[in-house]
Amino acid sequence: MKYQIPDDLYFRIHHVRPRFKNDVENVLVYMATEISKMSAADKEVFADELNNAIYRYPGNSVKELKTINNWRTEISALFGFLEFDGNITKPGRRAIELAKKEDLVEFFKYYLYNFQYPGAHLKVQEISKQIEAGIHFKPAQYILSVLKYAEESTGKRQYITKAEACHCIFNDLRCTRDNEAPEKVWKRITENRDNKVEYDETGDVIRYAGDILDYMEIANLLAVYGGKNYYINTLENEAILKFINSTEWFNQYDGFIKRRTASYEEIKSCYGDWFAYVNRDIKETDFETDLLAFIANDPEEYQELKKQTYAAFDEVLEDTEGLRTKDIGDMGESLVHSHECQRVKIGGRADLIHLIKRIPTQFAVGYDIQSVELDERKRYIEVKTTISSKPLHFNKVHLTPNEWNTASTLKDRYYVYRLMISKTEKKMFLIQDPVGLYKKDLIEMVPKDGADITFSTNKAEIGNFEELLTWVD
Repeated sequence: MKYQIPDDLYFRIHHVRPRFKNDVENVLVYMATEISKMSAADKEVFADELNNAIYRYPGNSVKELKTINNWRTEISALFGFLEFDGNITKPGRRAIELAKKEDLVEFFKYYLYNFQYPGAHLKVQEISKQIEAGIHFKPAQYILSVLKYAEESTGKRQYITKAEACHCIFNDLRCTRDNEAPEKVWKRITENRDNKVEYDETGDVIRYAGDILDYMEIANLLAVYGGKNYYINTLENEAILKFINSTEWFNQYDGFIKRRTASYEEIKSCYGDWFAYVNRDIKETDFETDLLAFIANDPEEYQELKKQTYAAFDEVLEDTEGLRTKDIGDMGESLVHSHECQRVKIGGRADLIHLIKRIPTQFAVGYDIQSVELDERKRYIEVKTTISSKPLHFNKVHLTPNEWNTASTLKDRYYVYRLMISKTEKKMFLIQDPVGLYKKDLIEMVPKDGADITFSTNKAEIGNFEELLTWVD
């Protein structure tokens, strides 16, 4: 028996699907970086410059202009990387943040926190259809509310599949229009399971709900097991409660929804305000990634990782009791600090650990960590961390003007630690004396508000991979 939503309650909800869906994390980091370097300009000038950047993405140089234009509109519409003021286009806050932090987990939290139907990520005619249907729906918030209720009411872990999310939530007006209580949705799902009801699971049917679940996994809000069952990630309970309890909503369509109609011109008038909304400064909502929660597989492993990481700070902090891992600061730097402490300890120089220090950002010295060699020479380390669900391209970093100048002054005492953290691996590539390598034509450097460095990880003379060491007391 195939599940059927009653005809009067059926409305197929959808959104733009990027052509780069299978490579979305790499593409978004690249595009955010390129967009963040651009200046506000006339929309046609900005579009041409952005197209040139898209052409430079690996594999795009031979693609037709139509495909490049589609990339540009999908990136700007779906992910809100741009803001618009009349005929002027400028980089959006979300793109600038992602370029600076390279934290895709944080980015996707903000993206999902803002994402709603209707929204200007759709074409005007599609927004009009959703307004006429009375759609008023935040998918990530709703899915988390259903799963949270399911776990609290049953006292055990519960999951949802893409097919269940599609047919029992996304395509059902009881959810997307009427905001039906989570307990009713969960009852419908469990009754279908008990009755062994089947769903149409063809890709085209369930792909929109599937996209949102996949993005929620990238955001670390959900964990997937068995390749298809999505569970709440209990290590992200703080963020999940922010989603569930949020009252944030782009309300400029609400008058249209109430009367169930709007002209295309009225809908278009909301366009700029939508992109200003998704790029607003959300000061009260902090989604900074807790790296230990991200890489841990369960609460027990999380507590052990936290214990090991905090131990590395006993030499430099008076009190770590009660701190969250995020309170220590940038966790990429924290992990490298821990690595350096363990490196000198393994080398038989535990007496040098007190010389390894994190440098506060406000000091602007051009590096993050002052470390030490076993022969007591100084080592100055700039940490560049990328956080993503899947391993990303690894051969680019950006140094600010201050960092590049400091590297030029410190020469072979200056290191760049390129740290990549994903769900499946932690990789660290060490580059010593980047300015010297550039002068020897071993790495590429493009001056752009500092230095964009491109390098090969296959040449020993450029650098080397090192195992990320964990502090052991």
